[in-house]
Amino acid sequence: MYPAPVTEKPLGTRTAYRLAIYTAMVFWMAPLIAIMFTAVRSQSDLLSGNYWGMPSRFALLDNFREAFAISPMWTFFVNSLTVVGVTVILVLILSTMAAVALAKYRLPGSTLLFAMFIGGNFIPYQILMIPVRNMVLDVGLYDTVWGLILFHTAFQTGFATLFLRNFIITLPNELFEAARIEGASEFQILRKVIVPLIRPALAGLAVLIFTFVWNDYFWALVLVQSDSAKPLTLGIAGLKGEWLTAWNLISAAALFAALPPVCLFFLMQKHFVAGLTAGAVKG
Repeated sequence: MYPAPVTEKPLGTRTAYRLAIYTAMVFWMAPLIAIMFTAVRSQSDLLSGNYWGMPSRFALLDNFREAFAISPMWTFFVNSLTVVGVTVILVLILSTMAAVALAKYRLPGSTLLFAMFIGGNFIPYQILMIPVRNMVLDVGLYDTVWGLILFHTAFQTGFATLFLRNFIITLPNELFEAARIEGASEFQILRKVIVPLIRPALAGLAVLIFTFVWNDYFWALVLVQSDSAKPLTLGIAGLKGEWLTAWNLISAAALFAALPPVCLFFLMQKHFVAGLTAGAVKG
């Protein structure tokens, strides 16, 4: 028996579907479009009310130069790279080991522990602001890059463990038994069997964590005060003046801050999609 042929949808339905997609895309891109329009304008254009028309001159490069001249933007950039890079590495290492233990080993209280990992992802992090800040002050990591790294690692490890555990639990146990019969240690099994099999998931998770941490503003505002430890998001907020805000400079700096995660996504797009869809189809 042959399957029924796929009938083409009516023209009105297809038109409405495309119109809905384009409308949603415009609304989703509206903030970025507004920032791009503002970033190419001079301060005189904005003061005269010329927000959407042709700019009197394209001042994007001038805005970049001025933003870097009036604030230590490169310091903010290096701080963000340091926080994100170290956090991603630590989270991937810790979450991989935790996910393997929860998925493939019989541990006393493993169900309760897994439930804690799940429940921790549903706690609003705003309610942790005061105890986290007090803890950072007590251990002497307030206003340091390492304070941000420590708590980003702690908060992201729970989500990453839950994410990786769902991939590792689908791996056949026969692979582990065969490796043990061949004399492989548990660390060798982790490094030579598990990690290569979950590499797409690790790549997708790395992109997600990079984006989450790079775009963080809340914890940077809570845990950092001086320019020497500020990440890029908090540094851009410092461009806002007391009496007059140079929105053209802020928009130009925001475009600069958006480049690393966008470039990372396009460089790792293949691995990111493979990581998110791995295990979706059995066979």
